[in-house]
Amino acid sequence: MRRVVALYRSSVGKKVLMAVTGFVWFGFLLAHMAGNLGAFLGQEHFDAYAEHLRVVGEPMLPEYSALWAFRAVLIATFIAHVVLAWQTSRQSHQARAVGYRKQENLSFSPASRFMRWGGVLILVFLVYHILHMTTGTLHPDFIAADASGHNAYHNLVTGLSNPLVAAFYVLALTAVAAHLFHGVWSLMQTLGAAHPKYKHLRRPVATIVAALVFLGFVSVPVSVLAGILR
Repeated sequence: MRRVVALYRSSVGKKVLMAVTGFVWFGFLLAHMAGNLGAFLGQEHFDAYAEHLRVVGEPMLPEYSALWAFRAVLIATFIAHVVLAWQTSRQSHQARAVGYRKQENLSFSPASRFMRWGGVLILVFLVYHILHMTTGTLHPDFIAADASGHNAYHNLVTGLSNPLVAAFYVLALTAVAAHLFHGVWSLMQTLGAAHPKYKHLRRPVATIVAALVFLGFVSVPVSVLAGILR
């Protein structure tokens, strides 16, 4: 137990835990993106996907139970990630020598400098997204799921038909992409890709991963505004 506590208190331990929690969300992003892209296969397919999420675990579990349990895990890992990021930032700031401060700032990438405020934007977006697409509180024409399950596609299209809402989604997804770029770049360094033999791959790999996730998600609101999804 002492070793576990010592590892958690160390900067290395916090970075490892940040990588684990970040990886959980990375997996969720890929799964969520794949589900969203199902909208291009038509309303019937997308509604069937949403219905499956609603009843997964039945008959052993009541409907929505497994889905909300998964959401609880995501919320817990998100909170842990934020707390670890704040603690790591404080440790780095306290340990940073004054003489190297200017030099370190010069080495930060735009994505790194954007991480703090981008994280705040992502948090605001997550709250809005839940109230918009999950509970329907902020949705202009939300129809709750019923036995037929033929409402998810309707909620998606009507919810993103407002240009301001769609623009906010794109802005938030830009922050997600920047966060993901920095996370993948840092993860590769942790895994040893800082070696001169592989160092040149870090930025291209991080860029490709962030770009694919960004384009995959953004294609939905853009397609709604363009009338492709309607």
